[in-house]
Amino acid sequence: MPVRTIPISPTLNVRDTVRGAKNPVMVGPTEFLWSTRTPDGIGTLAMNRTKAGLIEAEAWGPGSEWLLDQAPRLLGDDDNVDDFRPTGRIRDLWRQAPFKLGRTDRLWDALVGAVIGQKVQTKNAVKSRRLLARRFGERSPGPAEGWILPGPDTVADLGYYDFHPLGVERKRAEILIRTAREMPRMEDLTTKTPAEVSARLRRLRGIGPWTAALVTAVALGDPDAVPVGDYHIPNGVAWALAGEPRGTDERMVELLEPFRGHRWRVIRLIKADGGAPKFGPKLSLTGDGLHLGR
Repeated sequence: MPVRTIPISPTLNVRDTVRGAKNPVMVGPTEFLWSTRTPDGIGTLAMNRTKAGLIEAEAWGPGSEWLLDQAPRLLGDDDNVDDFRPTGRIRDLWRQAPFKLGRTDRLWDALVGAVIGQKVQTKNAVKSRRLLARRFGERSPGPAEGWILPGPDTVADLGYYDFHPLGVERKRAEILIRTAREMPRMEDLTTKTPAEVSARLRRLRGIGPWTAALVTAVALGDPDAVPVGDYHIPNGVAWALAGEPRGTDERMVELLEPFRGHRWRVIRLIKADGGAPKFGPKLSLTGDGLHLGR
């Protein structure tokens, strides 16, 4: 069981940094777990903030060394905020809760999460992802009980009907299967820029700007990702930046333009602040809610 000590900034908001990468799970006030399929095999990473400026990390499984090497990047080491100079409400939010954007470099995990999240409530997408891991994946190594998503080779051999018990209809299932079959030709994408990755992903039928943006945000820590087509984000941006309770994708892009280079960071700050006021008929939506126009 390899162990490593990682120095961090005492002011780093570790919770928002790590949770922004989606896959790691918080298991205590200062503790995180991440189980995934690495280039060296499956593995589990546990991180605990033992002091203000110190993280203790340990890992299990064949992928343990890869995970320990990845831990600093998960903690935002590659994220540069030197040129982020927000104004107005965004400046206030940033001063209250600054964070870094971590990156997982696990393209497949991010794709599975984003594709399953298309046009459904977040809670249902999380449930489907969890069922996929339990039914077709592997148990995670280490002391904590967990499951790791099946690899693309396994998913490539499934039929759309295998996804029905998971709450995933034929359209999303077929997108996942097509993507899995394409993965051998995309494994090196994490060495490319977010723009290059986005362009490559959007060549796949069923992957649009929303899905591609979430993938680059999670896998690459892309600070400028803009998930066009989201149900809630345009409203939150319009409210935070212009006092308008409802907004379109076009209005969102217009308002975010002064923050180009850090638009995903601004979106994250706005989402954490609560978004736009809710009025009108009540909808059963949670998290990112119902996503449209992937």
